[in-house]
Amino acid sequence: MPLEPFSSSKALSLGVELELQLVNTHDYDLAPYAEDMLRGMAQFKLPGSVVPEMTSSMIEISTDICHSAEDVLRQLTPIRDALVKTADRLNIAVLGGGTHAFQQWHERRIYDKPRFRELSELYGYLSKQFTIFGQHVHVGCPDADAALLMLHRMSRYIPHFIALSASSPFVQGQDTAFDSARLNSVFAFPLSGRAPFTLSWREFGDYFERMTRTGVVRSMKDFYWDIRPKPEFGTIEIRVFDTPLTVERAAALAGYVQTLASYFLQEQPFVPSEDDYLVYTYNRFQACRFGLDAVYVDPATGDHLPLREHILRTMTMLESHANTLDATRAFARLRTDVEASHNDARWLRERQGRERLLAEVVRQAAQRFRTPAA
Repeated sequence: MPLEPFSSSKALSLGVELELQLVNTHDYDLAPYAEDMLRGMAQFKLPGSVVPEMTSSMIEISTDICHSAEDVLRQLTPIRDALVKTADRLNIAVLGGGTHAFQQWHERRIYDKPRFRELSELYGYLSKQFTIFGQHVHVGCPDADAALLMLHRMSRYIPHFIALSASSPFVQGQDTAFDSARLNSVFAFPLSGRAPFTLSWREFGDYFERMTRTGVVRSMKDFYWDIRPKPEFGTIEIRVFDTPLTVERAAALAGYVQTLASYFLQEQPFVPSEDDYLVYTYNRFQACRFGLDAVYVDPATGDHLPLREHILRTMTMLESHANTLDATRAFARLRTDVEASHNDARWLRERQGRERLLAEVVRQAAQRFRTPAA
């Protein structure tokens, strides 16, 4: 199957997807209510879509095309409110977070959909362990070659995205010592990691053709890369974010991606190279393990510096783009947390330190999701 043509999209347009947890309200474990939630959500007239995910205790929401962080928030807010109303009727709760704090993967049910059944047959227990929850951000690109250039430029900032969104410190009742343990599950899949280095859509098409010839790949959906092109939308899709605990933070993260993309398109600051990836896996690990307290190795200079410092420098550099794109509120929200070395993983750990009961932490996370952030 040949690679489909790269569709036209408005440069810097945004789209956001959020995978969300469904939990019962007696012990706050995951609950297989996806079908009921989808039926209830169908009664609302909302932007975007609500669809099932791999297992029946999770759903995915998405926006329509957006043009700013504020636009993303305007779309996510009524979707969030409808989710809460629907969940309340079912006596369950909805929340963010990259992992459920104490669920047992073997208790999960694969959602009854042909692609999910096929993936379950292929990947075995990994499919149930894929009951993890991420945010995906699409950003529009002017053409196919520009999309690949943007993809590889964005790769330098993957540690930013991981640390800013990290919300998965607990797995199966244990503190993993990672801020984002979710990405360890993604890395188990054979077609995960980074995209191959090419800056030409023609060369990328040749790579895709060779992969399909092996029978390993049939479509772009088979690649679980940290960032992948989405030719049908005319975007690149960044996939390393944990689902935040609030839609406000999800919108702010989309705004951060958009301002970086604007900087790349308008200033053409550097040409990426294969050597950028020499430190890619190390930087990725550092951000997953230590969050905002990670060490960042600059791929261009080899300098080692605190990731928090690199993020703050980048935010200062992007201020004019943030102002132009109506992302100043998003930047202020993120900068305050970076300066305090505070992300959702830290919030979850602080709650567990106080409550000493993960079910109560999940309950409070569900309460946080339903309540508009200040």
